[in-house]
Amino acid sequence: MTLSPDAPLIHDPCRIENAQFGRYVEIGAFTDILNSEVGDYSYCSRHCNFANATIGKFANIASNVRIGATDHPLHTASLHHFLYRSASYWDDAEDDAEWFEKRARRRAVIGHDTWLGHGSQVKPDVTVGHGAVVASGAVVTKDVAPYEIVAGVPARHLRWRQPAQTAERLIAMAWWDWDHATLRAALPDFRALPAEGFLERYGG
Repeated sequence: MTLSPDAPLIHDPCRIENAQFGRYVEIGAFTDILNSEVGDYSYCSRHCNFANATIGKFANIASNVRIGATDHPLHTASLHHFLYRSASYWDDAEDDAEWFEKRARRRAVIGHDTWLGHGSQVKPDVTVGHGAVVASGAVVTKDVAPYEIVAGVPARHLRWRQPAQTAERLIAMAWWDWDHATLRAALPDFRALPAEGFLERYGG
């Protein structure tokens, strides 16, 4: 199976509405995507759900991951969705457009070269920084710093994926913006070298 720069590989069945995809993207079966962007080389496994999300390049997303999980109103007498999906219940009622517009503005942002483990969740208005890792089953309710590894419910700091100086140099290098041919030429070094050695070889 070869991925394409021209169109994403979307495994059936999926439900996709108002989504944009970058080059070499793969979307696993039974995934729902709404009002979201998926960057170059990013992929997800099966049974994922993305809503109102901006996903960077080279994101590695395991199965059953939910990004931008929608909320219910907590300040009203009921939190049931008859409040905003009203047209499904009454012929003379309209859906609450303002509620859906508010939802759509609450973006979840996933950085470049990230890894979201199986069954993890990222809530709306949360940013997962470049190079960060979210452990399996974690529920991310606040921002995750670049190259931070978080775990738990709610997600908390576990350790750093790279030392601060190395992380800063990798972000400055921005290898995720390299073209396809340059990535291919560097593939042996991506495989063989630790991050510090890669930075030294490529001037980061």
